[in-house]
Amino acid sequence: MKKWLLAAGLGLAMVTSAQAADKIALVNMNSLFQQVAQKTGVSNTLENEFKGRASELQRMEGDLQSKMQRLQSMKPGAERTKLEKDVMAQRQTFSQKAQAFEQDRARRSNEERGKLVTRIQTAVQSVAKIRASIWWLTRMPLHITAAM
Repeated sequence: MKKWLLAAGLGLAMVTSAQAADKIALVNMNSLFQQVAQKTGVSNTLENEFKGRASELQRMEGDLQSKMQRLQSMKPGAERTKLEKDVMAQRQTFSQKAQAFEQDRARRSNEERGKLVTRIQTAVQSVAKIRASIWWLTRMPLHITAAM
């Protein structure tokens, strides 16, 4: 009797593990992420969102470079000292704005990635539920009556 119960338990365990194996799926998140990101145009949205600030930083950088070139050609004096102070202050402002820009862009990029990952996970879960329902329907007998 004990052997029969052990054999029945083992058989049940094997059936359960075989059923569980049918429910395993591999999802290539990197591929899905890239496809969804391209389809939804997330990179274009972020680029448009930060276009103004990027242009301002490029303009500031060009202005700084032209002032530094002028500094190199200037002779020592009060005007040069004033320009040096101006360049140092502008460099500091540029550095702060560039750092804030990078932080904001990284934060927004992470927000958009999070939205995409949530969207992908929801879709994968929906597909898994549908597949599980189909799996159960194909393995369980259906009793459809006219009352249904």
